[in-house]
Amino acid sequence: MEKSKIYTCTGDLGATSLVGGQRVKKTDIRIEAYGSVDELNANIGVLMAIPNLQPQIVEVMKMIQNKLFNIGAYLATPNPDNAITQCPGLSASDVHSMEEMIDFLDSQLPKITNFVLPGGTHRSAVAHVCRTMCRRCERRIVALADTTYVDPTVLKFMNRLSDFLFVYARFNNVMSQTEETFWNKDI
Repeated sequence: MEKSKIYTCTGDLGATSLVGGQRVKKTDIRIEAYGSVDELNANIGVLMAIPNLQPQIVEVMKMIQNKLFNIGAYLATPNPDNAITQCPGLSASDVHSMEEMIDFLDSQLPKITNFVLPGGTHRSAVAHVCRTMCRRCERRIVALADTTYVDPTVLKFMNRLSDFLFVYARFNNVMSQTEETFWNKDI
């Protein structure tokens, strides 16, 4: 079997193919939605590459990356009939699992009464970058959902993921005894 080429040259003029072969401009909202998910997934890979990641978090991050691939494939698939579809490989139980992980990590953190500024440890700072990317994904998916049906579980999962990344960033700072910095509107 001959190896396929990495470059096809079919996107040289600013168009790309969706699942099924339909050609659209690379600025299409569907491309923006799944492209943002891909960017988030890559940055979660950066977060995972930071040494000494807690073993239980490695498993959670692998699950998240796989779910993000499922979401990306779902978003890359046109829905010309605006049919009610489910994202394959994503369910309400995945959302519930994220909530349980958020609750577990948050139970180990001090209560906050002000906004936390992104930063602290390297891992925490990267988690905050991932969180902001996740919020961008949500915005792009909502924009797509304004034009066609999108499984609500996708948005629920993305919303919980951004919450998880926030709590995870705080967890890393607290566990490493790195002082959190809070917003001071008077500085």
